[in-house]
Amino acid sequence: MTVIVLTSCPPGLRGFLTRWLLEISAGVFIGNPSARIRDVLWDEVHQYAGQGRALLAHTTNNEQGYTFRTFDHAWHPVDHEGLTLIHRPNPGAARSADDTGRKTGWSKASKRRRFGKT
Repeated sequence: MTVIVLTSCPPGLRGFLTRWLLEISAGVFIGNPSARIRDVLWDEVHQYAGQGRALLAHTTNNEQGYTFRTFDHAWHPVDHEGLTLIHRPNPGAARSADDTGRKTGWSKASKRRRFGKT
C-alpha cells in the first residue's frame, strides 16, 4: 500500500498521480504500485511540487511495517534505534517575542477580568 499526500501542489501533479493512484480526498492518493513505479512517482513529485509539500508512506519489511518520506516539510523523519519517528521542531524555541513582534504579559482584557474592573 502506498499513500501520497500533497499540500499546495500544482493541479497538473495531482492529475499525473491519478494515472496510478486513486485520489480519495483532495491531495490524498492511495494505491498499490510496484516499488519501481512508486520511486518514479516520488521523483516526479520532487520535480513538479513547486512550492508545495509532499509526504509518501508505504509498506515495507521492517519493525514498524511501513516507512515514509517527506518533501519540503518542517517535520522530518528521524531514525531512533531502528524506529522511524517524526521530529517536529519547537516553534517557540526558534522565535522569541522580539522576532514575532508580540508583547508578552497580560492583555488589557485579561487584567480587567482578573481584577474585576469594568
